[in-house]
Amino acid sequence: MSSDVVISCRNVGKAFQLYSHYNDQLKQALLGFWKKFYHQHWVLNDVSFEVRKGERIGIVGRNGAGKTTLLQIICGITTPTTGSVEVHGRIAPILALGAGFDGSLTGRENARIGGAILGLKRNEVERRLPAIAEFAGIGPFLDQQVKYYSTGMVARLAFAVCAHADADILIIDEALAVGDEAFQAKCERYVEEFARHGTILMVSHSLDYLRGISDKVVWIDGGKVRAFGAPEPIIAEYRAAILSEAAPVGA
Repeated sequence: MSSDVVISCRNVGKAFQLYSHYNDQLKQALLGFWKKFYHQHWVLNDVSFEVRKGERIGIVGRNGAGKTTLLQIICGITTPTTGSVEVHGRIAPILALGAGFDGSLTGRENARIGGAILGLKRNEVERRLPAIAEFAGIGPFLDQQVKYYSTGMVARLAFAVCAHADADILIIDEALAVGDEAFQAKCERYVEEFARHGTILMVSHSLDYLRGISDKVVWIDGGKVRAFGAPEPIIAEYRAAILSEAAPVGA
């Protein structure tokens, strides 16, 4: 792999096991050596592309196309069924914000754990806590249990932790619509600042935003890469495809 390639996906496929009946999963565990009690649903199939250091890559595709699963594989949250992924650099995954938070712990405690998961040492997290608190903007709630937070507050804190992880690669899954307009603007400014020195891989349905920030765009269609290249033509083609599907029959 070239030294300036930080993400390499080679023939990546992901299949999930779907069971038709409640007890089929138990049957698979006990009798799977002789018979298969599930059918495979392929979410991704033969996905290949590379991301070079400093590039800003947008990902577009219909709901259910496999975009989030692809990001989860790149982040190491799940493993591919086929193919391989190589990543060089620390990732800040801004997806499913706050999903790993412990509701019985305070925001501050969850921020410490979240920072450690992202690869920061304890003293590094402690030094960043004031900046994390300022970015999140949740005031005294930082020292309250997360179970009392609104969904927006959880997302704000999670984004703030990721924003202070000293990452090399920022991976975003439709996460810029958290909180109020002021916080959304803060998140967008952070992404624009990060883009000056880091690598970004972003899923978004905001096509105009992706066109403005991306160097390249990946179009995932039915779990496969339909196009990968310059944003303008790919986004135009993708938008036309969406509009043609939405048009009434016979129009």
